[in-house]
Amino acid sequence: MSQKTLILWDIDGTLLSSGGAGMAALQLGLRDAFSVEGSLEGIEFAGRTDPWIIRRVFERFAIEPTAGNIARYVDRYIARLPAVMKEKAARVLPGVTELLREAAGRADVAQGLLTGNLRRGAETKLGYHGLWSFFPVGAFADDSEERNHLGPFALRRARSHWGVEFTPDRVWIVGDTPHDIACARAVGARVLAVATGSSSVEALAAHKPDAVLRDLADGGAFWGALGK
Repeated sequence: MSQKTLILWDIDGTLLSSGGAGMAALQLGLRDAFSVEGSLEGIEFAGRTDPWIIRRVFERFAIEPTAGNIARYVDRYIARLPAVMKEKAARVLPGVTELLREAAGRADVAQGLLTGNLRRGAETKLGYHGLWSFFPVGAFADDSEERNHLGPFALRRARSHWGVEFTPDRVWIVGDTPHDIACARAVGARVLAVATGSSSVEALAAHKPDAVLRDLADGGAFWGALGK
């Protein structure tokens, strides 16, 4: 049991391609919550947490970042997500469902989430595709606005759930941006970067992940990179 490997998955650009559904839902939520019309173009989304993004949105449109305003905005954003995901033809990326199923069936693997999404957003996005049940634990943007602070939350929850002390050499974070690589390094974990988001293989490799793949379509390449 002590040799169980923990895989912590990012969501957007790693497991799912949303076609811009997140930005569109945030833009519609802005209108619903505050009657504000405006573009979110230019705000960095890739690898950022939802609270970080919301703070930038509020700064752009001079909205007070009170707890009430944030809660109101999040409620409208979450309400908009399913319909926008359908409209934008959000999809599971190639190979992902097969990898999640295989990981779930392996005694030597545990898997959870490490995502910049708020928990409700993560559940909505993954639930839309029938994938939420694969992840008994996770760290979410509810835990911290700073992505690099999320690792310890995921590790504590994994330890509690499986009764295993996952040492850094047995933890892999899988993500599609340099922010995911930095997040893994913050807790001494290993990192597999996958070029299915906005960063190329070359751009990701420049940040020196332990492994980098073009996509997750080849399950053998994935498990080989993890030493499995």
